[in-house]
Amino acid sequence: MARANRVIPGLPLTLGYTLFYLSLFVLLPLAGLVIKTTQLSPREFYATLADPVVVAAFQLTFGASALAAAINGVFGLTVAWVLVREPFFGRRIFDALIDFPFALPTAVAGITFSNLYLADGWIGGFGEHASAFLNRLAGQLGHPNPLPEGALSWLDFPYSNTNVGIVIVLVFVGLPFVVRSLQPVLQDWDPEYEQAAYSLGAGGATTFRRVIFPALFPAWLSGVALSFARAIGEYGSVIFIASNIPGKSQIVPLQIVIKLDEFEPAQATAIGVVLLFFSLLILLAINGIEYWSRHRSQAV
Repeated sequence: MARANRVIPGLPLTLGYTLFYLSLFVLLPLAGLVIKTTQLSPREFYATLADPVVVAAFQLTFGASALAAAINGVFGLTVAWVLVREPFFGRRIFDALIDFPFALPTAVAGITFSNLYLADGWIGGFGEHASAFLNRLAGQLGHPNPLPEGALSWLDFPYSNTNVGIVIVLVFVGLPFVVRSLQPVLQDWDPEYEQAAYSLGAGGATTFRRVIFPALFPAWLSGVALSFARAIGEYGSVIFIASNIPGKSQIVPLQIVIKLDEFEPAQATAIGVVLLFFSLLILLAINGIEYWSRHRSQAV
């Protein structure tokens, strides 16, 4: 029997390279993180994580990330559907823009959003800007300052006084994961299933709920999970948006940086280990979803 030609070298070489690569760039750094944390006693480890400021940071990070992932789950599905199923002028340009958060440095994204939505930004301070413009216009007409300070503050975007800005930035960085997870499934989807449902008397909502979405659900759930995992580790763009008030608007990655600045690397790694644990859980969940999806498609 003729031996098949190999495109790449055999198993011993490729397996050795794979294990070396994973060990050097993945396993060793993660092991170093865990080992550094063991410098803390169990009581110190608990005290680090039980700090009210750290607890509030975890609550904000996971809460904002979950909300952003949920928003991306809805609008990411809509965007993917439109890009695949609805031809329109400039669709390729919009499709390319979906990957923009991947290419844009996070610091640039943070500066951009802060210039737009903070109290002194173009949109965030819309009420203040409108009031100043109307007062200048009235002054030119001989009626100086008819509007008291803050008269149009209700038009301001609720950005500086809440954590809405953090959620918006996390939506921005997480949207591509949902869209790119759904697009291949939608492209392979056969519209004949929809036509069959319509011919049997099903309406649009019923067809989507009973026929289309079950086929999209594994990819959709995987994209939402990736969006959530990306959001809990976001740092560069959020620090430009959040007011960074301890216990109110500080995220977990910022707490890690603060601990390092205070020369407490063991406490920083303790917080990092918790993030690592949840990230691994998300990755295991994603792999479980993909495994279930493959077996489900084979069974069908």
